[in-house]
Amino acid sequence: MNHLSLSELCCLFCCPPCPSRIASKLAFLPPEPTYTLICDESGSHWTLHLSERADWQYSAREKDAIECFMTRTSRGNRIACMFVRCSPNARYTLLFSHGNAVDLGQMSSFYIGLGSRINCNVFSYDYSGYGASSGKPSEKNLYADVDAAWHALRTSLNDSTWAEFISKGLVRIRPSAITASHCSKLVCVCLKYGLGVCKLLPNRTTWYGIRPENVIIYGQSIGTVPSVDLASRYESAAVVLHSPLTSGMRVAFPDTKKTYCFDAFPNDVADEAPVTSPVLVIHGTEDEVIDFSHGLALYERCQRPVEPLWVEGAGHNDVELYGQYLERLKQFVAHEIVNL
Repeated sequence: MNHLSLSELCCLFCCPPCPSRIASKLAFLPPEPTYTLICDESGSHWTLHLSERADWQYSAREKDAIECFMTRTSRGNRIACMFVRCSPNARYTLLFSHGNAVDLGQMSSFYIGLGSRINCNVFSYDYSGYGASSGKPSEKNLYADVDAAWHALRTSLNDSTWAEFISKGLVRIRPSAITASHCSKLVCVCLKYGLGVCKLLPNRTTWYGIRPENVIIYGQSIGTVPSVDLASRYESAAVVLHSPLTSGMRVAFPDTKKTYCFDAFPNDVADEAPVTSPVLVIHGTEDEVIDFSHGLALYERCQRPVEPLWVEGAGHNDVELYGQYLERLKQFVAHEIVNL
């Protein structure tokens, strides 16, 4: 691919080059959904049903620790969200943006295993067009999706809850027009006027209200792109970049040195709005999908890098199988973040 002619390049990238089309061709591989979400009659509770392809590795008891709901993005899509209560005394919650070829069903067992071992709860979501989420995957939707997930984790008020606010005369916006940012604004209003959100809505099941200083933004592979975007706009306890990419063009064409205006997924921790939270970069030295040089480049540009984890011999999809992966995360979560 490094020696394609100009005409071949234009053909591949739909001349003139269009970032969204580059992204669609190279980045998004949504699997056939491995789960469904069933809503009860009240509209306030969602039940998770996993298919065999989700490869669930735990008992029904562990499954009870998983809470699911839907929220709406600023671009009008409804995305599936999952909160995994892994530890009753967890100080931190991972906001996990997963890779490009999995959905929440496939990741659910991993989330329980990871969170229980590093003493963190895990909050994740499916990108537009993945799993139970509506819409189509795109770069613009990716940023809207993570923003909705952030607000959902911070306030997490679902459509039925919003309807309760309307019935109480607190808002006039129709439930179908809800965005995650509306939820944050309403909570601020309630707090400002002492309305007591918790007392107003005793029956809701998806209130988390996790503070930014207790959120670790975690991105894996393509998930590092929305994670960096989010971390550049909001303070958090820390950021973890697992097998990150610097840009879509540099993945497709490794010899690319410049960032072009038509590039997809420009992922720069030191851009105009730099990431100021501590950043842990994790990358396998034999990554066959996103070259190790991407992780190294991002690490070198971080404002507040911590000691990275370069997993010798690991590829793109097996970093977490190496013992040092969990050990490094445990050290980072239990000892380093609080002292940074």
